[in-house]
Amino acid sequence: MNTLLKLATVATIGLMAWSAQAQDKLVFRVENRGEFTMTLNKAAAPKTCAQIANLAETGFYDGMRFHRAERRPKPFLVQIGDPETKSGIVEDKIYKSGSGKPLPLEVNNLENEIGAVGLATIPEEGIPGDSQFYILLSANRFLNGKYTVFAKITSGMDVVQKIEKGDKVLSVKLIKG
Repeated sequence: MNTLLKLATVATIGLMAWSAQAQDKLVFRVENRGEFTMTLNKAAAPKTCAQIANLAETGFYDGMRFHRAERRPKPFLVQIGDPETKSGIVEDKIYKSGSGKPLPLEVNNLENEIGAVGLATIPEEGIPGDSQFYILLSANRFLNGKYTVFAKITSGMDVVQKIEKGDKVLSVKLIKG
């Protein structure tokens, strides 16, 4: 089998794995950017998906700002989930707060590829995941096995690519799968 056909087969199998069962989706509206949809993978990370969906449904992320948008030297990630950013001020610091409900690492076989959504942690400081998550702007497989990948951007990746530090989430809507 030639390389192109192998890649197409792997991509098809990967998409089938994401759509094999009905999945919940989160639709984020970002001020002056548009909307993007995140599809949760409850089979791969059930505790993380349940917590993030619950937080979204209760309005936890509404009014929050992205506190990381790293693009240099190459596109890396955007990150959100610290309630301190609701004040409207996003400083150059490491944001460590969350919802107050720490989550265990849920290791799975989901890749840290473009559009992957993973639970942010600071493992070297013993800070577990909670409400903060990253969205990858490029493949970063060196992260595999170190963070809980729990979702994928399934529409609006062009919106995610434009997100800047300080951009505000207007609302998040949970769509049950």
